[in-house]
Amino acid sequence: MRGRFFSGLAAGALLGAAAGMMMMPQMDYRTRRRVKRAGKRLGHMTQDLMDNMREYRR
Repeated sequence: MRGRFFSGLAAGALLGAAAGMMMMPQMDYRTRRRVKRAGKRLGHMTQDLMDNMREYRR
């Protein structure tokens, strides 16, 4: 149950970031690239957290 919650939370955060990027078309290339990289880092950090939580439960 908890795994689904955190997965949903991470997916919502990524979708929110993507929607925010769509609403800001005046951003230059460099800013979009930085936001994209930050999103990828957040996704990797979330995946690591989920993996650590799964190992802790074992």
